[in-house]
Amino acid sequence: MRETRNIAIVDDHTMFRKGLAVLINLFPSYHVLLDVANGREFTEVLDRDQLPDIVLLDIHMPVMDGYATASWLRAHYPEIKVMALSTMDSDVSIIKMIHHGARGYILKDADPKELKLAFDEIMDKGFYYNEILTRKVIQSIHHGSESGDGFPKLTDRELEFLQHACSEKNYQQIAREMFVSERTVDGYRESLFKKFNVSNRVGLVLYAIRNQLVKL
Repeated sequence: MRETRNIAIVDDHTMFRKGLAVLINLFPSYHVLLDVANGREFTEVLDRDQLPDIVLLDIHMPVMDGYATASWLRAHYPEIKVMALSTMDSDVSIIKMIHHGARGYILKDADPKELKLAFDEIMDKGFYYNEILTRKVIQSIHHGSESGDGFPKLTDRELEFLQHACSEKNYQQIAREMFVSERTVDGYRESLFKKFNVSNRVGLVLYAIRNQLVKL
């Protein structure tokens, strides 16, 4: 029989949080250990003798937001896997969460089947990738396909752009720091989207981190 995994939900919207807890408790092998309204409350009620396996963490909350909570978890309980809850309103917000230790993210309006899949993936593989990364990318991650070492060949400038893209800088700031035009930066971005077979910046960052192409 599969071991039951404990889930914590940290979100300031009470009805959403409580409804999500009911849904998760219907999943085989998953149980909501606690649900709280913000990061501060979470740190105060967390029991070191009964830790959650996964924390579903809202990004924007009062008192102690998702960034601060994820950083606290990384410092005190790095074994707990953080999954950001997002409305996908900002790639930069999700990238910032990844910087603070999130292993992936799930949209708040995701289908329950995707949420269950996300739990399974993050427990089995350590990260969760949704539609951002296609089957081709997943295959290249696990088996290698694009070149002898499993990665597409990148130019020095593409690697430099990739490092900047994995930060919280916007594209205008990246262009300024690379001493190039914004159009040139757009070219680097589109080239990497094509090489990694991803459709947006978050996919780019997740691919780069998972494959250790950049150092955060």
